Amino acid sequence: MPSLTRRISPWFLLILGITLLGGVLAAAAVPTRSGVLATSGIFVMVLGGWVVSLCLHEYGHAVTAYRGGDTSVAAKGYLTLDVRRYADPGLSLVLPLIILLIGGLPLPGGAVWINQWALRSRARRSAVSLAGPAANLALGIVLIITVAAFPGMPLPVAAGLSALAYFQIIAFVLNMLPVPGLDGWGALEPYLSAPARRLGERVRPWAPFVLLALLLFVPGVSALFFAATQLLFGAAGGDQELFRLGYSAMFFWRNL
Repeated sequence: MPSLTRRISPWFLLILGITLLGGVLAAAAVPTRSGVLATSGIFVMVLGGWVVSLCLHEYGHAVTAYRGGDTSVAAKGYLTLDVRRYADPGLSLVLPLIILLIGGLPLPGGAVWINQWALRSRARRSAVSLAGPAANLALGIVLIITVAAFPGMPLPVAAGLSALAYFQIIAFVLNMLPVPGLDGWGALEPYLSAPARRLGERVRPWAPFVLLALLLFVPGVSALFFAATQLLFGAAGGDQELFRLGYSAMFFWRNL
């Protein structure tokens, strides 16, 4: 088996640096300027952090596939956290960003191509699918714990981190839905019957878009989904008030 590269892409470090810069801008807000500086800082921090989480999500898939037998992911550059390796500029970055900013839904924007036949077992195939959402959930919990562990951090930073944590919870729940094309279906698929797998293949290209339309344009569905994710966020220890402050700053144009 080829050695597992540990090199981190400079592009990932750049995105991480931009995210940290957003945190600095938010922390530097003072009473006379907080309206602009804190809002812009939170916006940059949350948006940059979401791209970082996209890289971690796809890296989770890739490194689990590598451990499971698909060594081709190393040659494809999936193990370097390089967002360019995971993304098509239009479908994987621009469209999800638009959906995030319009509808508040952090879609899974990247993709890694796994050689399923190289994986050693059905359990390995399921583990590969689960690893991406697990990365979102783990990051969300780490952010929640960080906010709780440092109660003296500047309010805009705590609010931004809380909003970013909530987006991780949304991404986890969304990805775990058993819809063809999403990771929840991928985790179940190895154990389904052949007819069920064939049906999943047929509806895979458009099933996520139907789900997206329901979440964005059907009030009852969207209300139930966001209520469930907020409940999970609170159960994980998230601060609802801080999240709402960060969410409001992230979508500042809605308050104009």
